Amino acid sequence: MNASAEPILKVRRIAKSFGRRRVLKGVSLEMQRGELAGIVGENGAGKSTLLKILVGLTVADSGDVTTDGRVGYCPQESLVFETLTVKENFHYFASAYGLERNKDGAAAWEKKKDALLEHFKFEQYENAIVSTLSGGTKQKLNLSLALLHAPDVLILDEPYTGFDWETYLHFWEMTEGLRSAGKSILIVSHFIYDREKFDRIFELKDGVIECV
Repeated sequence: MNASAEPILKVRRIAKSFGRRRVLKGVSLEMQRGELAGIVGENGAGKSTLLKILVGLTVADSGDVTTDGRVGYCPQESLVFETLTVKENFHYFASAYGLERNKDGAAAWEKKKDALLEHFKFEQYENAIVSTLSGGTKQKLNLSLALLHAPDVLILDEPYTGFDWETYLHFWEMTEGLRSAGKSILIVSHFIYDREKFDRIFELKDGVIECV
């Protein structure tokens, strides 16, 4: 991590209310390239709302977010299509990311798909309908789809829910590889294990964030 470089993610004074309830009260943070940061907070603290603002799914009442590069988002609520196969989900997201615009791009995302299936050990389910999969396997797919377009900033909401121990270890291997390549990762959870793996951990409480 290069602390002197320009931040890859800048969050400035983000505020958000729902009705009279102020969920976020001027949240600010920065992330550097290659940094792994975590955000912890109790249920209802506004973590998911903040993430949705960071990726553009929710509009803040005030403040701004800037990123230098592609963003990948793995939400707590899976975005996969239950009636499609695993392979068809990859194909849909590749198209949505614009990875099929030429022959070389199509070959590249197919190679990335195969690598993700192998890394998370669910290649045997490539042609299975998603609705028939276990919750843990669906989460592997959810995470893999967020990684398909090689994002520069990866934002993860409760990413290892449903993982078995082997997959949990593969997850951390993946994060180390991404960090070595200069990618930044933001993990949000109600509780963070393996705190020593993180460069920084923030706590979101009463609409305010601080480094702990």
